[in-house]
Amino acid sequence: MKVTGGKTIYGASVGILMLEARFPRVLGDMGNAGTWDFPVMYRVVRDASPDRVVRKRAEGLLGSFIDAARSLEADGADGITTNCGFLALFQQEIAEAVGVPVLTSSLMQVRAVNALLPKGKRAGVLTISGSTLTPAHLEKAGVPDGTPIGTTEGGVHFTRAILDDAYELDLALAEQDNVDAALAMQAAHPEMGALVLECTNMTPYASAIRTATGLPVFSMVSFVSWFQSGLSPRHWATAF
Repeated sequence: MKVTGGKTIYGASVGILMLEARFPRVLGDMGNAGTWDFPVMYRVVRDASPDRVVRKRAEGLLGSFIDAARSLEADGADGITTNCGFLALFQQEIAEAVGVPVLTSSLMQVRAVNALLPKGKRAGVLTISGSTLTPAHLEKAGVPDGTPIGTTEGGVHFTRAILDDAYELDLALAEQDNVDAALAMQAAHPEMGALVLECTNMTPYASAIRTATGLPVFSMVSFVSWFQSGLSPRHWATAF
């Protein structure tokens, strides 16, 4: 049997562009390698802080993200993703700069989730920063006009801890902020049939949100798991 080369790193088909941050990354967070059922490659984009990317539109960082994406591709990544939904702004530019598929934002799955739902139902988006999630972010990700948007921004802990890059994270308070925001959305939008979590740091609380609302919850982790299944399909035996 012969095999072919061409990569530096094998067995990790997904490359993840990481913001530079120090807040705790618990299981379920994209930045915790134990979250994944498959190997991944990471590349930290220096100076890409949560505050700069989410609150300041990642100004001046496009070149750094492209360089990091090209580096992941050169090392062997078969597809590239990011750990911030606000990077939908860079979807086209990063995709054009590399030769592998690119998935920048959880927001990109909203249309697909809508297609799954019963007539009269639609997905809502829960974001970490409703005040800075602009029409441009939504347009770049293909989010339909009129999609319900909710946010944890008014909560007591989660948004501040992540965007201010706090050294400590209170998991109970963070979960409560996410659940409260989801319930508020559900009350305001009875037509909502599912939730898409914009923020990749919300995934640890997806189960609690599902329990509280009774709605399907789609996160960046579930989206990237689907992405990886296409980059590296499971090998099925052909013999019966």
